[in-house]
Amino acid sequence: MDVLGNVAEVREQIRQACEKVDRNPEDITIIGVTKYVTIDRAEALLNAGINNLAENRLEGFREKHEKLGYDVKWHFIGSLQSRKVKDMINDIDFLHSLDRKSLAKEINKRATKVIPCFVQVNASGEQSKHGLAVEDAVDFIKSLANFENIRVVGIMTMAPLVDEEQTIRNTFRKVKQLRDEVAAKQWAHAPCDFLSMGMSNDFTIAIEEGATHVRIGSSLVGSNQ
Repeated sequence: MDVLGNVAEVREQIRQACEKVDRNPEDITIIGVTKYVTIDRAEALLNAGINNLAENRLEGFREKHEKLGYDVKWHFIGSLQSRKVKDMINDIDFLHSLDRKSLAKEINKRATKVIPCFVQVNASGEQSKHGLAVEDAVDFIKSLANFENIRVVGIMTMAPLVDEEQTIRNTFRKVKQLRDEVAAKQWAHAPCDFLSMGMSNDFTIAIEEGATHVRIGSSLVGSNQ
């Protein structure tokens, strides 16, 4: 597995996507999703210059955090059970899956610092996906104003796994509009500057539609090793 070569290829794809829509590639944060790979493979990603890493399970996060945590910005991208918040919330830099009030309450209670959070929305409406309905997101974000340990820095979504590019594009576009709506309100607790959307199969489309953070696993590190 040529991780260095993979990183170069992904960066080139990002450059091309940005060029299409007159964006700066430096404005795109590559998050290496290491949930299916070994610590060695994750370390190779760090050595290739990707220092934003993501896990989606507490166990995998704890294992890699203990070995690699010294120079990593940690993103937690999985659905987070409230009872597990206390075991990891102060060791992460970003949470991408805030989607309910009960979770927000637990984070606010357990955090010893302000946690930058992406509110997760289910823009495709698929029952298999977590997240708020798009139409419920603004009221939810507004309701977090008094949670002093939560800062809503952006919106996160996942596109449906379909072949129709326009369907994927429309999903991302809908979430971009939501992000813009929240940002325009200029809420102190929710600047909502960022958009976390796009994975290995669709990150170039996501960038063309406004993504600032792309969550890439297999295209960088493969899987199951």
